[in-house]
Amino acid sequence: MDRKRFISSLVTAGAVLSTSGAWANMPEHPVAKAGHQIPPYLKPGDTIGIISPSGYMSLAEILPAVQLMQSWSFNIVIGDNTGKKDFIYGGTDEERIADLQQMLDDPEIKAIMCARGGYGLVRIIDRLNFKQFKKHPKWIIGFSDITALHCHISRNFGIATIHSKMCNSFPDDWTKADAMQVATIQSIRQALTGESLSYSSPTVPQNRYGKAEATLVGGNLSLIATLSGTPSDLHTDGKILFVEDTHEYLYNIDRMFWNLKQSGKLSNLAGLIIGGFQLKPDIEGEEFGHTIYDIVTEKVKEYTYPVCFDFPVGHQKNNFALKCGVRHTLEVGAEGSTLTSL
Repeated sequence: MDRKRFISSLVTAGAVLSTSGAWANMPEHPVAKAGHQIPPYLKPGDTIGIISPSGYMSLAEILPAVQLMQSWSFNIVIGDNTGKKDFIYGGTDEERIADLQQMLDDPEIKAIMCARGGYGLVRIIDRLNFKQFKKHPKWIIGFSDITALHCHISRNFGIATIHSKMCNSFPDDWTKADAMQVATIQSIRQALTGESLSYSSPTVPQNRYGKAEATLVGGNLSLIATLSGTPSDLHTDGKILFVEDTHEYLYNIDRMFWNLKQSGKLSNLAGLIIGGFQLKPDIEGEEFGHTIYDIVTEKVKEYTYPVCFDFPVGHQKNNFALKCGVRHTLEVGAEGSTLTSL
């Protein structure tokens, strides 16, 4: 395959969020001990592939991410069809399948970074062959529409993936990036190289205190609800579930949480994490009358697992890398909430 290659370097800085506190006297939720298979963590000289399996992104827009990841001592390979456009898509279905399939099959590719989200993976997910991917697991990186890949891989193969920002979130000029941009982008490198990740969020009155240790799964609420009843349906029993969404009306968020509840996805959780929800304003005269806190609290009131709101994940600047399929501890208390990978 004649792939496009870029060679450059940048100076980077590291950052990570952590917190500590007294978590004694919090109820501990019993969970299953089984976890996912964890792909090999990356080392200097390993290769990351970049593709656009959903929305369109130009090669010029991808370049800052290429340069920065190369400065992390990784080789970068870009799919042949990346940069092509078919209306809103990053190429036709066939072109996007070809790039993703090539990256899944190539044992020299140790991680696949999706250029951006948008829409398109549900159109091609059932046409992909994961035979070689199962033999040589690698990290799949992305969020938003990439939730379809996270869910499909979790459900069918039990292999860990990384929910994080993508190429479209890398700053054009790293030297002008603010502290939050630096921390969130660096969290991708930390996840890929096997560092323990620990993130905190402030206390919220609607939080429900508790502690859990379990496998982390989740992603975009709209995709998780859309995939219900399909071969990519996400299994949540005994898991810590995180969800986020953007550009939705509150009534639609309520409908999707009813989907989670009625499909049993909220019944046997170890814990629930509510990330960022960038909402559309109510239409004047048709106000929904309930907040995201009301919506979630109503759906989980009969359960006892810990619940935290306003976690730093989602369509927002403070969107940190999370290792889906990896065991974590979730602690929710009066001092706030902490999620730590194990």
